[in-house]
Amino acid sequence: MKSFQLNGHEITCKDNLFSRYCEIIRHKFIFKRKKFIISTFQLDFDSQKLLVGKFLSNFAHNFNIIKMDWFINLFSETDSVAHIVLLYAIVIAIGVYLGKIKVFGISLGVTFVLFAGIVAGHIHFTAPTTILNFCQDFGLILFVFMIGLQVGPGFFESFKKDGITLNGLAIAVIMLNIAVMFACYFIFFDTSDKHALPMMIGTLYGAVTNTPGLGAATEALGSVFDEGNIPQIASGYACAYPLGVTGIILATIAVRFLTRSRLDDEEKKLSAEDAENPHAKPHIMHLRVTNSYLAGRTLMQIAEFLNRDFVCSRYLHDGQVSIPNRNTIFDVDDELLIVCAEADAEPIKAFIGPEIEAAWNVELEKQPMVSRRIVVTNPRMNGKTLGKMHFSSLYGVNVTRITRHGIDLFAGRNHHFHIGDRILVVGPEDNVNRIADLMGNSVKRLNAPNIATIFIGIMLGIVFGCMPIAIPGMPIPMKLGLAGGPLIIAILIGRYGYRIKLVTYTTTSANMMLREIGLVLFLSSVGIKAGAGFWDTVISGDGLKYVYTGFLITVIPILIVGTIAKLVYKFNYFMVMGMIAGSYTDPPALAYANQVCSLEAPGVGYSTVYPLTMFLRILTAQILILFCCG
Repeated sequence: MKSFQLNGHEITCKDNLFSRYCEIIRHKFIFKRKKFIISTFQLDFDSQKLLVGKFLSNFAHNFNIIKMDWFINLFSETDSVAHIVLLYAIVIAIGVYLGKIKVFGISLGVTFVLFAGIVAGHIHFTAPTTILNFCQDFGLILFVFMIGLQVGPGFFESFKKDGITLNGLAIAVIMLNIAVMFACYFIFFDTSDKHALPMMIGTLYGAVTNTPGLGAATEALGSVFDEGNIPQIASGYACAYPLGVTGIILATIAVRFLTRSRLDDEEKKLSAEDAENPHAKPHIMHLRVTNSYLAGRTLMQIAEFLNRDFVCSRYLHDGQVSIPNRNTIFDVDDELLIVCAEADAEPIKAFIGPEIEAAWNVELEKQPMVSRRIVVTNPRMNGKTLGKMHFSSLYGVNVTRITRHGIDLFAGRNHHFHIGDRILVVGPEDNVNRIADLMGNSVKRLNAPNIATIFIGIMLGIVFGCMPIAIPGMPIPMKLGLAGGPLIIAILIGRYGYRIKLVTYTTTSANMMLREIGLVLFLSSVGIKAGAGFWDTVISGDGLKYVYTGFLITVIPILIVGTIAKLVYKFNYFMVMGMIAGSYTDPPALAYANQVCSLEAPGVGYSTVYPLTMFLRILTAQILILFCCG
């Protein structure tokens, strides 16, 4: 039996287990430099149990404090891999969740990761600079390359017909953004400060809500400034971005009042234009085969010879009515029930034979209407235009939406199909099934990842971006850098990769995942690096100037170009809304336009100017830094 005096209380342990516990407490507390006097005195068993339990609890508390050192080190040892991964995980997770919060129906989205990174950097929750630089550059490369693959297929097609005018207006918006930025720079800032213009360039890209441009400018700064003297232009971007998102929508609404556009009237005009389209009107007729050249020919051969789109839904041969297929052979005096576009009716009659009144006319059975997503996987459809397919007039179906890499595009007549496009088809079930067979609709072909193409493209893009380009008047050769090089290569691969046997298609989810990973890596790295001096820049420095000059950069070009597009070029107001949203690469503005318009005109304007705008935003960012800040 052992007796201990602990803090003036004598404890007699009648149990070996209590004795061991007391020994542990005694040694532990001596280690912590707390002295306990051991003597002989006897307490009853309940008192022993109470006091020993109390000291065991104190012991456990002190023991856990020592054991929590690993947790503290996880946040304090900046060189450890665990700390770096934890840093990015916390910043990205908090930024993504906070970015979902909507204020007046508008959220900042994934861009809030930048603000979360700024807070982390401000409280000195950071990582080694080399690691931050690597994650920033790798994220930027991945982000812009996946954007290039997304816009590549439609980049060159956007310059056709009305696309030329719309893209010209988008270029005017970009140039005016830059002009207003320079005007604000000379009016409101000290031009002798070498950091003032780069900070205004950061403000410019926050005002136009274009993160890739910020990345390109940030990457180009390394060619102009010394390593320790690079301005943190992300601070200007962060100041201007919130009002940039709301300013685009407010300025678009202001254009409506300046041009006295009424939403109902604009929508009626769009509906009238669609109704007047002869290629959208179906024409049904009965024809008798009188062209002897067609005798013994199949339906497929006739369609190829005629080079017109039509559907033969019924035919009369030897007194029997049946449904033909592509291998059906026709003969002279056969009677055909033809469905075609109204504009193609006369050429088809001239080739096959005269129109007749058929005694065997039968009413096509009623079929249930269905809506179905169909994936374009047939290589023969690659590059074909929707207008030449005549889905509405030939098959009695409507293609209402086309999705490419997560972007909803308007199903216009000039749209070119590409492998991987997803089209929303509405119509009779049998006819929708015909469209599915025509377009391929084999998802298995697209599920296999083509990761080799991505890294081949990145490799070529880095080599291309690092090539020096000598330009007269520049102190150093120009380089497209880690943003411009991969972007251009990705656009070219996305458009022409199939010619060199490169499978460029990636599923929408894969493209979005890689792009978002690259974007959050870039934004979090930039925010963490800028966080240390953010308070001095924004509160003590020119933060308020960045806010109101950014708003001017956002609003003034929209008011000018939007009014010209409506009054001078006579574009529909909804088309102008889409063009403005595309010029700023701003999905919230497009979402607002789609809310106020039941038709697809905003999507047309957005998808027409988006590819060129994204390319020019990135390219002009580097040009501004290299030419004006060197």
